[in-house]
Amino acid sequence: MKIFAAAFLSGVCLVQTRAALDGWLVAGVAVLLLAVPSTLACALLRARCSGARGCAGISVAMGMAMAALAFGAGVSWTTWRAELRLQDQLGSALEGVDVVVHGRVAGLPSAREGGWRFVFELDPSLPGLPSRAELSWYPDRRTGALPPALQAGEQWSFEVRLRRPRGLANPGGFDQEAWQLGRGVRATGYVRGKAVLLDPEPDRFMHHVHRLRARVRDALHAALPAGEQTGLLVALAVGERGEISPAQWDIFRRTGVGHLVSISGLHVALVGLLCGGALGAVWRRAPVLALRCPAQKAAALGALIAAGGYALLSGLGIPVQRAWLMLLAAVLALFGGRSVAPSQVLALALLGVLVVDPWAVLSAGFWLSFGAVAVILATLGGRPHAVRGWRAAVRIQLAVSFALMPLLVAQFQSFPLVSPLANLLAVPLVSLVIAPLTLLAIAWPHPVLLAPADAVAGLMMKALEWMAALPYAFHEHAPPPPWLTAVGLAAVAALLLPRGTPGRVAAPLVLASLLVWQPSRPAQGGFVAQVLDVGQGLAVHVQTRSHDLLFDAGPAWGSASDAGERVILPYLRASGVRRLDRLVLSHADADHVGGAASVLAGVPVAEVIAGQTEAVPGAHEHRMKGRPRAVAVPVRMACAAGQSWAWDGVLFEFLHPSQGADSSRPPGNDNDASCVLRVRGAGGSLLLPGDIGIRVEASLLASHGEDGLRAEVVVSAHHGSRSASSARFVDAVLPEHVVHTAGHGNAFGHPHPEVWARWADVGARNWRTDAQGAIRIDVSDRVEEGVSVSAARVSGERYWHGR
Repeated sequence: MKIFAAAFLSGVCLVQTRAALDGWLVAGVAVLLLAVPSTLACALLRARCSGARGCAGISVAMGMAMAALAFGAGVSWTTWRAELRLQDQLGSALEGVDVVVHGRVAGLPSAREGGWRFVFELDPSLPGLPSRAELSWYPDRRTGALPPALQAGEQWSFEVRLRRPRGLANPGGFDQEAWQLGRGVRATGYVRGKAVLLDPEPDRFMHHVHRLRARVRDALHAALPAGEQTGLLVALAVGERGEISPAQWDIFRRTGVGHLVSISGLHVALVGLLCGGALGAVWRRAPVLALRCPAQKAAALGALIAAGGYALLSGLGIPVQRAWLMLLAAVLALFGGRSVAPSQVLALALLGVLVVDPWAVLSAGFWLSFGAVAVILATLGGRPHAVRGWRAAVRIQLAVSFALMPLLVAQFQSFPLVSPLANLLAVPLVSLVIAPLTLLAIAWPHPVLLAPADAVAGLMMKALEWMAALPYAFHEHAPPPPWLTAVGLAAVAALLLPRGTPGRVAAPLVLASLLVWQPSRPAQGGFVAQVLDVGQGLAVHVQTRSHDLLFDAGPAWGSASDAGERVILPYLRASGVRRLDRLVLSHADADHVGGAASVLAGVPVAEVIAGQTEAVPGAHEHRMKGRPRAVAVPVRMACAAGQSWAWDGVLFEFLHPSQGADSSRPPGNDNDASCVLRVRGAGGSLLLPGDIGIRVEASLLASHGEDGLRAEVVVSAHHGSRSASSARFVDAVLPEHVVHTAGHGNAFGHPHPEVWARWADVGARNWRTDAQGAIRIDVSDRVEEGVSVSAARVSGERYWHGR
């Protein structure tokens, strides 16, 4: 079973890393057609074989045939499921237009900035509509009226504007399109006009479940209105984590206890243990019941039912599915009178999760959940003398924290060094105090239960906050290439084997190489620039051999997030950048400086150069530790034409604004005040004009001449607007490549077709971040090698992108 599950997993992973599904269903079926008769033939031969050597050879052949069978099944099953889901898409004629739809609210609606975000099950009466869409319902812009409270299962009629799921594509970034595909959400949009409640009553089982979740959440809030950790308790009760603050999430991330604040296998097992144990105790005291069914089986069945109910209440996350399926396999084995090894139970759970959700492999939680259980089984199993009590707890925690390090580095570009200590404190508190009281409060939401849980959770958070603030509590590291991650996991597996195993001594050296590895940097005289995909905004990272510069910091997205937090910082971590030598903020427009505060809070910046003083916040609040902390901004100067410096053989020079210009004037969105930066390497140059318009372009032509603005690559001014990229300027720059930074489906029509054509007419290749993701520009250290440009959506293409 373990080999079968591993081979099935390999087939699933193969399909989920492909750029297209063409031919994979046929390939999977072909492997199945070859593997099925081979497996049957091996089974017949093994039944008739005699002699240890002959039977051993047939067993090996049968194992290989079974692995091929499982691999083919994984490929064909995943491809078939993916084809079906991709067919359930929004018709192109309905994208970006107002349509009236009918359907029911699915899941648990989330409150967002006075409005709602929720999954909507669409009535397929209108051709071209997918089965599920994620909608946002904002307060009325004119009157400020708030939308009514939403309940799961309600039937509504909405006027909405929909589009196909679309996310940002950046190195090290979150793939929102994959996440939406895994949830079955095939369109996103927002409520625009009239909304009519058609039926307030739910009509499906899961609608009733989600409505029960909402009632439990509301009851907890009503019973504990002033609780400081109510969001954490709600997450433990119903799996709703939206009320946990970003500051708390940062503490959990830096201490490695995030698995405790979301409903995990530990909590499912706890529910099963409590309910099953209570039922078994009652069963033993009723002779009539005990004679009909042994108390052990009754307790196991009660644990399974209780854990299943809690799994439904929690929202059925991947760790919850894994825990419940493992419990199901164990209960079936008990009722069948068979002894099943824990590793076999884990393999069965793995198969169950993948059959239900082939997209689970795209989630970090899948790998961490199954990996943690595998480590626990390897730590406790196969030992001649079992370790119990606190020694076992310490051993397990150390093993899990250490063994998951390669996965944490690969998935999150970091791992918490204080994780063993933090978990030794948090696991008992959550398992023995906070979670049991919260679970009891589901049935009886009363302050008698919730107040102690809130108090203990508050003390735990203070201790975790102190640990997170320790100097070496958290280590950030660029993710290694997949082959090195695989080698690191093999080294971890070797270290978990018994002492004396060959090769075990070399495993620590392999892990050390994993931590020593660093991504390559440009050679002397060359540089790399990444024009990041930040939607309707601008952020460009320029890297030389030993220096890093960020030109602009992208937009802010409401009051909750910005491009600095969501895009730039994850990208810098994934690139191995731990500090910025300079941050250039071209001008004060929000789409260029909206993420500056998050960047300044998240990574050390040596100095800031700005086009306008308004572009730089004097101080801002940073809540990593839960309390406001002012962060000083090291502003050295305002940019001005003639300023230049050299890093590692690469010349940086400002071309605009002119010396003596008043950069402190309050023009608000004065695009012509933008810094214009040119970066020159041996193989070519990059021009970053910010948001300048035609007037400044003419001024640059006058001051630098027709030949003084040449650049191999240019980022089009003002995102490709008609207000820039005049014909004379285009002819003067004469680039090989032009990059347009724009948001997908933006209301401004950027880049404008006339501007696109103008650059193309001079021989430049047009690139756009909204369609191709982040654009990487490699400028060689050799003149003859010149410049090469690539796009994230091309180099990392997956079959769901754009679908």
